Amino acid sequence: MAYNGVIEDVKQAIRLQKPRRLPVFACSEEFDVKWHGKYTYEDVCQSGDKMAEVWTAAVEEFDYDWAWLQVDDCFEFEPLGVGTFGEGNILRATRDYLPATRATLETLKVPNPKKAGRMPEKLKALRKLRDHFGDTVVVVGSCAAPYSSVGLLYGLDEAMVMAMTDPELLSDTCDFFVQLQSRYVEAQIEAGAHAIWLGDCNAFSGMLSVEQYRQFALPWCKALVAHIHTCGGIAHLHNSEIHVPYLLAECELGVDIVNCGPAADIAAVRQALTGRNCFTGNLDPIEVLMRGTPKQVTQEAARIVKTCYAAGGYIFNTGEMNPRDVPVENMKAMITAARAASRK
Repeated sequence: MAYNGVIEDVKQAIRLQKPRRLPVFACSEEFDVKWHGKYTYEDVCQSGDKMAEVWTAAVEEFDYDWAWLQVDDCFEFEPLGVGTFGEGNILRATRDYLPATRATLETLKVPNPKKAGRMPEKLKALRKLRDHFGDTVVVVGSCAAPYSSVGLLYGLDEAMVMAMTDPELLSDTCDFFVQLQSRYVEAQIEAGAHAIWLGDCNAFSGMLSVEQYRQFALPWCKALVAHIHTCGGIAHLHNSEIHVPYLLAECELGVDIVNCGPAADIAAVRQALTGRNCFTGNLDPIEVLMRGTPKQVTQEAARIVKTCYAAGGYIFNTGEMNPRDVPVENMKAMITAARAASRK
C-alpha cells in the first residue's frame, strides 16, 4: 500500500542512487477507469470529484506509488479555441486546429487555469488526491511541452512544416507556450502535485532528427523544466523515446526523470543513462501487459527491474499508456513482480 518515504525514494533515484524501496508506477488511466466501472472516460475527464474517486480507488487497489493525472491532452488547448472530440471511453483529442499564422498567435492570451475550461476540475482532483494520500504516493499533474503544444494548437503537419517555412513563428509560438504552461504548472503544484508529467511525443525520434530536436524543441522544454523546478516540482518527461542518442539529448534538459518507450532496449538505456539521468520504463503495455499471460508479465517485469534497479537512478514504469482492456490479473502480476524483484 501507499507508504511514507516514497517521495524520498523518488528523490534518491533522481540523485542517481538506489532507492531504499523501488517506486512502482504504471501509465494506467484508461485501465483504471474501466476497472472502476462506474463512469465512462468522458464522464471522468469533466469532473474533479470523479477523477479523484477513480484514482484514489485504483491506487488503493493496485498499489501504485503514484496518482497520475495526465487524463488527456486537451485541457490547455480548449480555452484557446482548439476544437476537441471525445465520447464514451474514447479519450478527448484535439482536431479543429487554429490557423498557423502570425495573426492567430497575436490574438492568443494565456488563460487563467483556475477558471478556464476543465482545468479547475483537474485542480480539484489534485487537491483531493493530495489531501487523501499526503506524501504517501507521488501526486502527478501534467502539461504538454512547448514544441508538442504547437502541434496541438496548429496541427502536427503545420507544426512540422513550419520548421522549414516559418521558423520564427514556430519559435515565437513556443515562447507563448512556455508562458502558458508555466501558469498551468504553477496551478497544479499549488493544488498539491509533487510532480509534472511533461509530454513531448511530437518531438519523438520518428518525427525529428536529433539535430532538429535540439533546435526546435529542446530550448523551450528546458525553460519549462526550469520553471517546474522553480515551483518546487519534479519534472518527469515522456517523449515515448526508444533511441539512446535521443534519450541522451533529453538529459540535456535538466529534467529529473525521463520515461523511455516500450521498444527501447532497456539494457542499452541502463548503460547509457547510468550516472547521467534518472529514468523510468519500459514494460510494453500492449504485447506484454495486455496480450501476455500473468507469467509472461511477471517474467518481463522482473527482467526489467533486475536490469535497471541495482545501479541506481531508476523507477519502474510502463513504457506507454496501458490499454483499458489489460486483464486485472496482469496488472496485479506486474506490480507484484516489480516489487518482488527489487527485494532480491
